[in-house]
Amino acid sequence: MTTTAEVPIAESPSGGGVPLIELKGVGKSYGNIIALKDINLRVGAGQVTGVLGDNGAGKSTLIKIIAGLHKQTEGELLVDGTAMEFESPKDALANGISTVYQDLAVVSLMPVWRNFFLGQELRKKGFLKSLDINAMRATTISELHKMGIDLPDVDAPIGSLSGGQRQCVAIARAVFFGARVLILDEPTAALGVKQSGMVLRYITAAKEQGFGVIFITHNPHHAHMVGDHFVLLNRGRQKLDCSYDEISLEHLTQQMAGGDELEALSHELARK
Repeated sequence: MTTTAEVPIAESPSGGGVPLIELKGVGKSYGNIIALKDINLRVGAGQVTGVLGDNGAGKSTLIKIIAGLHKQTEGELLVDGTAMEFESPKDALANGISTVYQDLAVVSLMPVWRNFFLGQELRKKGFLKSLDINAMRATTISELHKMGIDLPDVDAPIGSLSGGQRQCVAIARAVFFGARVLILDEPTAALGVKQSGMVLRYITAAKEQGFGVIFITHNPHHAHMVGDHFVLLNRGRQKLDCSYDEISLEHLTQQMAGGDELEALSHELARK
């Protein structure tokens, strides 16, 4: 395992040496409060980078920087090897970076196809420019099938779907609208074992299709199942940076749980 400063410049699984997204020494401060400090992260095509951390570790701040909601106060954000400064989430989207947030931002009572095109509806040509419902329904079905998602009825309210199905629809939507990098914010946090498995399968499917995935999670088991590289945040600092081959699930879980601190606590609380 390598420390943050010693991480080698590895080629992405797709064979290219230039990552889709790279952070170099990125930090974010809010006045005197340091939310992130010296974060280094790489996401290649066909690669899942798991970003782990407990509540308050800095995961949300990291998402906001990559998604264009906030600007970093130090360091560089590179897209395809070129330093960028996003002015808004639209800039991130224009560069193929799409974020699927935990709350999904769906309208529960609207049908699946309507949510798929929410805010980017297709309209018919002509004076009235009415919604092209047939085209949107057909496109939704087609795009979901491409991701291996088979819904019985895209006219059903999206609120009637399981949590895993809603996550998968959101992923397929992001892919359709031009994403090359998917940022998934705790997609399995509120799901059971079966539904989590569904989401993890679609994360793997996205990786196999050549997308770069940033998988934000506090679950080391889920991260280790699909991840190629792991970054662990702790109070805004990068505590761990290693590849799948460099760390076992047991060690990743131990580091996530606090490592030496947890062992010391165990000894302290042990019955005499």
